[in-house]
Amino acid sequence: MPDKDKIGHRPTWAEINLNDLDYNFRQVKSHLSRLTKVLVTVKADAYGHGLIPVSKRLAASGVDYLGVASIDEGIKLRKAQVKTPILVLGVILKQDIQSLFTFKLTPTVCDYELALALSRKAAGLKKPMRLHIKVDTGMGRIGVAHQDALELVSKIYKLKSVVIEGIFTHFPFADSGRKFTTFQIKLFYKLVADLRKRGIIIPLVHAANSAGLINHRDSHFTMVRPGLVIYGLHPQKGSRIKLKPVLSLKTRVIFIKQVPSGSGISYGHAYITKRPACIVTLPIGYGDGYPRNLSNLGPLLIGGKRFNISGRICMDQIMVDVGDFKPRLAAEVVLIGKQGKQRILAEELADLAGTIPYEIVCGLGSRIPRVYLS
Repeated sequence: MPDKDKIGHRPTWAEINLNDLDYNFRQVKSHLSRLTKVLVTVKADAYGHGLIPVSKRLAASGVDYLGVASIDEGIKLRKAQVKTPILVLGVILKQDIQSLFTFKLTPTVCDYELALALSRKAAGLKKPMRLHIKVDTGMGRIGVAHQDALELVSKIYKLKSVVIEGIFTHFPFADSGRKFTTFQIKLFYKLVADLRKRGIIIPLVHAANSAGLINHRDSHFTMVRPGLVIYGLHPQKGSRIKLKPVLSLKTRVIFIKQVPSGSGISYGHAYITKRPACIVTLPIGYGDGYPRNLSNLGPLLIGGKRFNISGRICMDQIMVDVGDFKPRLAAEVVLIGKQGKQRILAEELADLAGTIPYEIVCGLGSRIPRVYLS
């Protein structure tokens, strides 16, 4: 176990293997043409893996762009001396424009008013501003409607102090709806072609998220935007890419006791022992972001053996009926990751919890220290 200087006195931690991060990045590159650039999405604390350590490792590996959700995330990276170009994927307000210039961040633009405000500010500072335009081809979130995009891009293109560096869209069905995603790709291709006819050539054209990258080669354009696969998580079952999970979640046995048959365990006695049993307690709970709806369901590994959580998950603790097994106090427990020949994937937890792998890893709270392996 990492020493107390890294994790403190509560023996629960997440291990982030940066070598496996490198491996997944290389796997993504192997699916692309040599000229296709890569923007890795590091928003939401790099999907719970740690914004700054992950971004620094990706920068060292040669990533072309980093994608964040907000200006604040971009500022954290700049203050950590990350020099890689950063795209703010979310919409910003006009009153926050100055920070884009101060920290050299690239904004996403969906309307003319923001583009005009950027141009005026850039002219005053004598610093041209690069921007990317978001087009809504069917996600229904932010972005200019695709039927209005040609005129908007043409209008922004005429502004003197901004440079349209990129244009992008997003897929809501890349992991399941091939027909709709193909429709989106065609819409986007047509828009790019129509812009070219007007003499507007935009260097960074991007649409493919992780599922798009794998399933729709014609969506690669000149840049892709992987997120999930970089962290070793599959966007769908049976996806055609070899990955290594980057995050492992671990804790230790802190208490052991023997109870008779018919003993109720945890709140509401949702679990009743059917025989005399050994109950172990683990210092992790829903207060750490481990989903409470995995009560009586969630798998874990102790001594290379697989057990399930017994009873309701508490805010800070979990109980496990290990039957006749005799674990030792302070024995390592794996909730995500590998122990012996057994493995538990975040995708498995997501299936059991009725959610997606993104939520499992992004939900792990700040009470869980991240320990970086390299």
